[in-house]
Amino acid sequence: MSQICFPFIGCISSQTLFAQLMLGLINGAFYAMLSLGLAVIFGMLNVINFAHGAQYMVGAFAAWMLLKWAGIGFWWALLIAPLFVGLVAVVIERVLLKRLYQFDHLYGLLLTFGLALIIEGVFRKFFGSSGQPYDNPLPGGTNLGFMFLPTYRAFAVVASLVVCLATWYIIEKTKLGSYLRAATENPTLVRAFGINVPLMMTLTYAFGAALAALAGVLAAPIQNVNPLMGSYLIIVVFAVVVIGGMGSIIGSIVTGFALGLIEGLTKVAYPQASNAVIFVIMAVVLLARPAGLFGQTK
Repeated sequence: MSQICFPFIGCISSQTLFAQLMLGLINGAFYAMLSLGLAVIFGMLNVINFAHGAQYMVGAFAAWMLLKWAGIGFWWALLIAPLFVGLVAVVIERVLLKRLYQFDHLYGLLLTFGLALIIEGVFRKFFGSSGQPYDNPLPGGTNLGFMFLPTYRAFAVVASLVVCLATWYIIEKTKLGSYLRAATENPTLVRAFGINVPLMMTLTYAFGAALAALAGVLAAPIQNVNPLMGSYLIIVVFAVVVIGGMGSIIGSIVTGFALGLIEGLTKVAYPQASNAVIFVIMAVVLLARPAGLFGQTK
């Protein structure tokens, strides 16, 4: 087995190194999708959506319930679960969130944090905390010589990248995206052009929640589906958003994948620091550039 040597670290087998990089890339794919949804919601609505982790978990459970109770497989779940979570998000936005837009960010954060606790509590009541297995829709893999690449994990990374880039293109390069950005900056002017700004804000929140649910469906075959799967992840994802820049679409994508890889490398070089490395990077970035790497300074 070949080894790769690094200064101050020592020699590491190539199989171990590339396996951890692949794991980091997979984690980065989920970081990117979730932080992208958070960035879309904050950038367009100025709402810090702490329920994002719970929506990610509900997406995974929706896929599991569709398979176990209705016999609907993974590929249809990729469409149905995000739509379901998006519809629930429409109700949340119309009934609760829209009343808080004129107030400080803290009110939206507290509301969505409370919603997250309620949703997780309900799912723990009915499903427990041990987790439910979900069948791998793409078993097998490819032997690359230096590592074995599972087919589904490669698909999850590619699917995440495609969704992230498509979202960036829609928001930054299309007329719809320009309307969304304009509605954030000057809603009165946008209304004067006959555009339904409240509807756009509702659909924006629904889209961000649907992104979280889609990430949950993609994660279901990789990890056990359980009510707490979004709790720790959402803390890491908030750190990713802060590092990339609050509301920055491209910042969320680049930072999500990059920090996943850095976390994977840290598990090889110094495993004890792997859970803290993202937060250390966040502290350094905030000291050097409070707006984040891609954020706009005012």
